[in-house]
Amino acid sequence: MATTTKKAKLVKTAPDPYKPNPWFIVRNSKVHGRGCFARKDIPKGTRVSEYVGDRVTWKEADARYEGYDVNDNHTFLFIVDRKTVIDGGVGGNEARFINHSCAENCESTVEKSRVYIDAIKDIKKGEELGYDYQIGRDKNDPPNVDEIYACRCGAPNCRGTMLWPAKRPKPRKKTKQSAAAKKGKKVARKAAKKSGKTVAKKAAKKAGKKAAKRAKKKSRR
Repeated sequence: MATTTKKAKLVKTAPDPYKPNPWFIVRNSKVHGRGCFARKDIPKGTRVSEYVGDRVTWKEADARYEGYDVNDNHTFLFIVDRKTVIDGGVGGNEARFINHSCAENCESTVEKSRVYIDAIKDIKKGEELGYDYQIGRDKNDPPNVDEIYACRCGAPNCRGTMLWPAKRPKPRKKTKQSAAAKKGKKVARKAAKKSGKTVAKKAAKKAGKKAAKRAKKKSRR
């Protein structure tokens, strides 16, 4: 008699962030430093962790890392909203070791000023967890910012950077001519063309009359 396989029950609540995570373990990663790997199969939709740490203002976060080496992309700062940043490097948990990936199997979700990591695909035991950091660009970024935040996830669709948008915005082109200016130029070209034709016609007519007179005189002789 055929039997049906029971579906894994989805866990919608995050595990206690200050206890060893039941879904993944931390170990060395080929992507970058340390990473998080599934302890067991993780069903799509599972809330695998909460991202915690010291909650500070943007100003405090900037002051805290003022002397930070600009050529080092290692950061545990997570933006919550316009006022709050979570510094996972201070009082944080294992979630801070989840690496960036362009072929993410997880995503970060902000709910009521708290940050959670959810599985968006079925993740097999031993597979590394990853989500798209989408670190925002800034007008004060150094020219080599894409090299600093280079992505080494190795995915077929890897965009090569943890920054978003994927590429720097292209410089604005020169201001386009107004519709009125375009129309004016078009009218001027037509007028010039028309006047040229008129002059040509007059010249041809005049030349034709002269030729006719000469022929008439010659016939009289």
